[in-house]
Amino acid sequence: MSKFIALGLAAALSGLLLTVFSSGLTSVEERAGALGWTLSPDQTPEERVTLVVIDEASIAEVGPWPWERVDMARLVDAIDQAGAQLQLFDIVLPESRPGDEALIASLQNANGAVLAQIPDLNGGTGIAPVGVMTHGFTGASCESSTPVQIPNASTYVAPAANFAAIPKGHIGAPIEKDGAVRHSPALVCQGGQAFPSLAIAAFLQLSNSASWSGEINPGNSLFGPQAVMSLSAYPGLDIPLDAKGRMRISFEKAPEAFAAISAADVIAGRYDPAMLEDAWVLIGGTAFGMGDIVPTPYSGAVQGVELQARLLTSLLDVNVPYTPAGAIFFTLLLCAVFAAALMVLAIVGDRVAAYGLPVAALVMPALALGLHSLILGSSNIWIGWIGSALFGTVAAASLLLLEMARVRMERSQVFGNLNSYLPDDIAREIAYALPNANVNAHRRNVTLLNADLRNFSAFGEARPPEETAAVLHYFYTRATAIIERHGGRVQEFKGDSLLAMWDGADSAEARKALCTARELQKDLNDTLLPEHAISGLEPLALGIGIEQGPVLIGSIGPAHRRSLTMLGDTLSITLRIQEMTAELAQPILVGECFARQLSDEKLESQGSYLLSGLRIPHTLFAPAYGHAAKPVVSMKNQPALTVLSGGKR
Repeated sequence: MSKFIALGLAAALSGLLLTVFSSGLTSVEERAGALGWTLSPDQTPEERVTLVVIDEASIAEVGPWPWERVDMARLVDAIDQAGAQLQLFDIVLPESRPGDEALIASLQNANGAVLAQIPDLNGGTGIAPVGVMTHGFTGASCESSTPVQIPNASTYVAPAANFAAIPKGHIGAPIEKDGAVRHSPALVCQGGQAFPSLAIAAFLQLSNSASWSGEINPGNSLFGPQAVMSLSAYPGLDIPLDAKGRMRISFEKAPEAFAAISAADVIAGRYDPAMLEDAWVLIGGTAFGMGDIVPTPYSGAVQGVELQARLLTSLLDVNVPYTPAGAIFFTLLLCAVFAAALMVLAIVGDRVAAYGLPVAALVMPALALGLHSLILGSSNIWIGWIGSALFGTVAAASLLLLEMARVRMERSQVFGNLNSYLPDDIAREIAYALPNANVNAHRRNVTLLNADLRNFSAFGEARPPEETAAVLHYFYTRATAIIERHGGRVQEFKGDSLLAMWDGADSAEARKALCTARELQKDLNDTLLPEHAISGLEPLALGIGIEQGPVLIGSIGPAHRRSLTMLGDTLSITLRIQEMTAELAQPILVGECFARQLSDEKLESQGSYLLSGLRIPHTLFAPAYGHAAKPVVSMKNQPALTVLSGGKR
């Protein structure tokens, strides 16, 4: 269930990111999404559309822009004499100038000519309209938003009024926030009248129809465009539009596929006339000062006239790219596939999830982009990829975080379980370090306390195991609480005894250990150890031995079966001192190294003894008590048994 919740949260977060960062993510989607075109562009030379450019060489030869109208007339005549079918001007002639009559005459005498007009679609410039916009389109309403919302222009720049008889098409295009132009409105409304784009006006001009008309209808399938524009003069030409009434510009063709001729060469006749014969000729400016530069997927600086050529060729091929009406369903379907794959990775196993989910977070965006690019390159359909890619990454990251949280929780649980059996540092080492077959031990100075319940074996023999376990559990629990309260930790439980340790071998640790021993004796005498022995048994007694010194602590053994160990004379001496508590009838005995740290404490020497298994005698001390100590052995009700006190470790 938690995995499904994580996927649901990932979907919600992806939607939120797409909404909040829509501008930046859209730019990423557009730039990377164009790889379907740019990785393998169409290099076939375009012979139907030819560019005549007003470049730096033309300005140097003919004169600075804007040219004299007679020079423009010479250019129009030269193109017409070469046999061009149509001349399309990607430049605007907004003012009346001397020689307009000659230019207008040349345009009217040409096989076909269309001038440009520019509606303002980018927020308004605050300037008054210039010129006169003419040649409107009928059949599409500027008042209704069904099936598309035709963009409206607040102002415009159009040719002067004396060019009113010459057909016109708009070259207005919304500029994206990254400066690119990727769409062109098929129609633009201004003053309640719709005006066609330059590319569509080219078709309408050649139709010789008295009026330019058509209609826009909604798409009829999930795989089709959101809307379709049809022209009355061209029954078979269906132009796909998006919900904003825009055509997507195709970058399927490589820039090198479009032939360009300098305008000065056309005027002077320095070109191959076959390049213009029966061609649609686009006249536009590419000189630096003309300011018609836009970024494209191929280059950061391309002349705007190339975009008009791309619109024309995609219309001629009846292959305008579009986003399907059901693109959101394709995205959701791909997200569902990604979610299913991620669930499999998360469920199969810990190792698969640990390695598979990070890989999936990188691979899924690549798969989404690859699928988009494949469909775009083969069908010229833009399905989009950023939504599914973002979901794949966020979902994989969410499941990975969930998996990490689960593993961390399990590790914490394992550590907690280990820590209940082993000291903290040892449990941490076992839980978080890789096993090895080397000796992993280190020397440290410590204070050791060994507490032993004597006569417990006879008690366990006489009582049910449940009662024995309860007594031993109580002893371990109370003793541990007292030891930890005084800053120590239990190093080991073994049988009916425990071994506690304090890091350090100075007077501070010595006082803590002695206070612990006294509190253990008092607390357990008051709560655990009975005043009188059970009939037929010696009473339980607590013997405590304490000493300070160096020990070696660590783990030894093969990698697959390690053993925690503590080695050193200090440990042996502490255990033997505890055994001597029964022999000397003292509840607490301490060693001589420990006693040196407590010079201000009243300690009574018990003499020097050769402890069992050791070769050097050791002097033992017993602390004075603030209360009456319980006798170690009571002869009351003592059966005829031989009692072996203590025991060997």
